Amino acid sequence: MKADANKSREPRIAPAPTREPGPAPVAAPGAGAGWRLPLALFAGSFLVLAIFSGSRIFHQSGAPHFIYQAEAFLHGQAALTAAPPDLNDWARNGSHWYVSFPPFPALLMVPFVAVAGFQFNDVFFTLVLAAANVALFFLFLRRLSACGDSARSERENAILALLFAFGTLAFYCSIRGEVWFTAEVVGVTLTCLYLIAAHRAAHPALAGLALGCAAITRAPLAFSGIYFLLEVLAPDGVFDRAPLAGRLQAGAGKLAIFAGLAAVAILPALWMNEVRFGSPFEFGHRFLFDNRVNGDVARWGLFNYHYLERNLHAAFTRLPILIWPSGQAPHLSFDAAGMSLFVTTPLFFLLLWPVVRPRLHRLLWLTTAAVSLPGFFYQNTGWRQFGFRFSLDYTPYLIALVAIGGRRMGRVFWALALAGVAVNVWGALAF
Repeated sequence: MKADANKSREPRIAPAPTREPGPAPVAAPGAGAGWRLPLALFAGSFLVLAIFSGSRIFHQSGAPHFIYQAEAFLHGQAALTAAPPDLNDWARNGSHWYVSFPPFPALLMVPFVAVAGFQFNDVFFTLVLAAANVALFFLFLRRLSACGDSARSERENAILALLFAFGTLAFYCSIRGEVWFTAEVVGVTLTCLYLIAAHRAAHPALAGLALGCAAITRAPLAFSGIYFLLEVLAPDGVFDRAPLAGRLQAGAGKLAIFAGLAAVAILPALWMNEVRFGSPFEFGHRFLFDNRVNGDVARWGLFNYHYLERNLHAAFTRLPILIWPSGQAPHLSFDAAGMSLFVTTPLFFLLLWPVVRPRLHRLLWLTTAAVSLPGFFYQNTGWRQFGFRFSLDYTPYLIALVAIGGRRMGRVFWALALAGVAVNVWGALAF
């Protein structure tokens, strides 16, 4: 009796109602609910991010790789038209310099670079997209609630969107510009668009295009295609062989549209890789000029079991550093190789004990696994960084799992959430 009494006092929300997906398309996200709150989230987030960006917002960042690539595109070529401003993460093949990072962020910058040239401000560009991500992620969470896949209210969805922006590594990645962090922010933008379109496989063309653009922004995002596939083949979240053939036949058209639009974005990037580096799957990281990782890549390759231990340590077990100089007050610092996700976003502890497991529970976890696993075998932890920044590729899926997990926003939730905001404010100020 005592155990039952304690159990009854555990904070819960009712599980989201189960709906059998039908062939009819789901209504557009937020239909009839208005745009006032998403716009307010965008404006408020931009203001906060701009304040933390400080004087950086008025100047181009110190790693303007995408600007140089955009300028090369304007001249109809892949190789840079001018020598890079430094030797930090630029690729060289023969007598030509290249940008090794996937090209979609540079494509987005092309119209702005056409006007401003090499002086285009990538910091401001990144801030705008980072603020837009808050609104877009809110729209995805709102869609989950409208379709019965989440029991969260409008207010709770807004809170979770803000916690994504300021209680995760998205915060410090949003305020600096620089090629590494701009790519992460653009990747989140495309992930949010993809999730809105791919939910219940409602908009296969938009989902495919968003996925393709995401894949040529952050290569691991290509593996998030499993989310759309599972929405077609296992829309109830149950992996049963019996209805699989029928669902595959019924969804063949959507899958074809999805794959075709993804290919429209991906194939030109693969062709550019072939032209630049002799392989469609070589973006140029093997050609980084005099880079600290060149020795590891030459010995172990870009992906290898050899890298797994240090990446797992950077992602899950690396803690803040306590520095206590003799005769001085102690203070905290961080290792630039990474820091545990449970330190940078304590809210992720809630993922270990969800109250309910609705139909999207498995789909979101499988997508998280598909996107995250390549990074754990990658030759680089993300150095130099505050926290394991590669996790931003799948953080939207993890926050979505918190949303559907059913735990009320009570004391435990707020303690974890506010601790995460405090840690990431530290990161935004210290990094």
